[in-house]
Amino acid sequence: MHLYLDLNASYLAAFLMGLFSSLHCIGMCGSIIGTLTYSLKPELRNDKRQLFGIVLNYNLGRIFSYAMAGALVGVLESFLSLPFTQGQAHRILQIASALVMAGAGLYLGGWFPRFAYIEKLGTRFWKLIEPFGRKLIPVKSRTQALLFGMVWGWLPCGLIYTALALAATTGDVTHSALTMLSFGFGTLPAVMGVGIMTSLLTRLSKIRHFKHVVGALFIIFALLAAFPWLNPMRVEHIMTF
Repeated sequence: MHLYLDLNASYLAAFLMGLFSSLHCIGMCGSIIGTLTYSLKPELRNDKRQLFGIVLNYNLGRIFSYAMAGALVGVLESFLSLPFTQGQAHRILQIASALVMAGAGLYLGGWFPRFAYIEKLGTRFWKLIEPFGRKLIPVKSRTQALLFGMVWGWLPCGLIYTALALAATTGDVTHSALTMLSFGFGTLPAVMGVGIMTSLLTRLSKIRHFKHVVGALFIIFALLAAFPWLNPMRVEHIMTF
């Protein structure tokens, strides 16, 4: 039996999803960074090198949690495939993931605001781990910042779930984790607050037509997930059983 795994450009797609998800995340994640920075001791806030290191560790911890979530999705995918042949299970995941990504595209384009309700899926788990993050505030070191970021990475977010939907189609634990890692690095420029990129994305987020373009881009990703043979960058990895 031959199984064609459509790993194609999932890393690039995930990175772009992370980058353009920043249009949604700047408000929420930016305010978290602002609050955490304000809670630091004045000597840390006023030392640009130490401040940069702490903010970077917040984000590295967050991205590490995304990769962990991606690995978990990869493991779950293998269990979900048990009632089916591997090819059938992979195809079902492709269709389900495409529907989630299309919903995210409609949401970002302003056409389907109810997609935000998907964030309720992670609320119960977040309530369990959020107290651990609270105990790390105020952050006093880079290690604490990294640990807080690892908790923060599990904050319920519909667009993270969208990236996980894409990761689930890779058919492999490692590729699933790396897909989420790519998504995390896509969010990094805006959430880190690196000047030009943040201000540019903030301005773009206020332009309705640009939101429509981003929404359409996510819908294209959804179509490529549902019909991967249409992807011009498709790379087939053949597994023999």
